[in-house]
Amino acid sequence: MNTLKTVFLLGALTGILILAGGALGGRTGILIAFGLAVVMNFGAWWFSDSLVLKLHGATPLSEADAPEVYSVVASLVQKAGMPMPRLYLVNSPAPNAFATGRDPGHAAVAVTTGILRLMSRDELEGVLAHELSHVRNRDTLISTVAATMAGAIMTIASFAKWAAIFGGLGGRESDERGGNMFSLIAMAIFAPFAAMMIQMAISRSREYEADASAAALVGHPQGLASALRKLGQASGRMPMMASPAMGHLYIVNGISGRSFSKLFSTHPPLEARIARLLGR
Repeated sequence: MNTLKTVFLLGALTGILILAGGALGGRTGILIAFGLAVVMNFGAWWFSDSLVLKLHGATPLSEADAPEVYSVVASLVQKAGMPMPRLYLVNSPAPNAFATGRDPGHAAVAVTTGILRLMSRDELEGVLAHELSHVRNRDTLISTVAATMAGAIMTIASFAKWAAIFGGLGGRESDERGGNMFSLIAMAIFAPFAAMMIQMAISRSREYEADASAAALVGHPQGLASALRKLGQASGRMPMMASPAMGHLYIVNGISGRSFSKLFSTHPPLEARIARLLGR
């Protein structure tokens, strides 16, 4: 169900991208929007892991430095039939973890110093299984594509705003295909909002999927459920100090919303994740 939802939402992002390009410049605008998305997605697909790790100041984690982490990950990847990912340490007291990389063969998993201090072995196993599940399910790639497409839409919407300010785009095709003042203004206002909402929805659905996959990989949900409780308590006091654009990467985002505000959150409420894990 979550996979179908993700496909539908990625399709919706593609549709918005095409509409935005069409509003900006008719058929030519659609081609420009498509080209922009292709270039941005290729760059994100190829360079996202190194860029994310660099932005976090992550350093390689050796087996001698963290034998328990290596032992847990080695056991999990053997069960999952995955190659061993590169392991990294982020020097931060905030307990958190994330995975990045375009596929299992080019994956990296990073943990903070804070999460290593906070978790028992069972809880750490649940957290690492969650991150490896993101890699196995290709969530790291899906999230990168969604974020990049949303970024392309916002870039085009910015062009539309300036085009509207300076009187629209010239040319008969532009006039015929919706490159008028009203469509430019509407696209500049609503396209970024819709793209952001869809990107958040994709992120939330993949979190549920990774939780379920992690529980299946470990063989029980208790370790991950306990880890999520601890992370929820700690993240309010000590949130991860990084760009909000990175929030979708983490196992817990300190600004996960409730009720209406959850529509603007990258993660489902922790209570809902724990309840679903434990079958309640």
